[in-house]
Amino acid sequence: MFDKMKQLMEMQKKMQEMKKELDNTNFEVASSDGTIKITMNGSQEVKEVALQKDPQTLEKVQLEKAIKDAYNRAIKRSHDIAAEKMKQITGFNLPGMM
Repeated sequence: MFDKMKQLMEMQKKMQEMKKELDNTNFEVASSDGTIKITMNGSQEVKEVALQKDPQTLEKVQLEKAIKDAYNRAIKRSHDIAAEKMKQITGFNLPGMM
């Protein structure tokens, strides 16, 4: 039983380390049309949103679509990063864990 407790505590420590790594892993993702660039960390916190084009030249619908596209791409990328970190810790892929 002591061995199981020790393994559990070790796994918890690794998970806390992974959380710190995710917090400190920043990446940039652009919308498919290049209008919006989002900087996000592995914990899915948006750090920056940048317009790559003059907003006065954009239509409202185009801008809304670009924001949604960039955000969805960033969320997908953060899931991929978290899954890779989880795989490094556990040795196997756990889809949907993050």
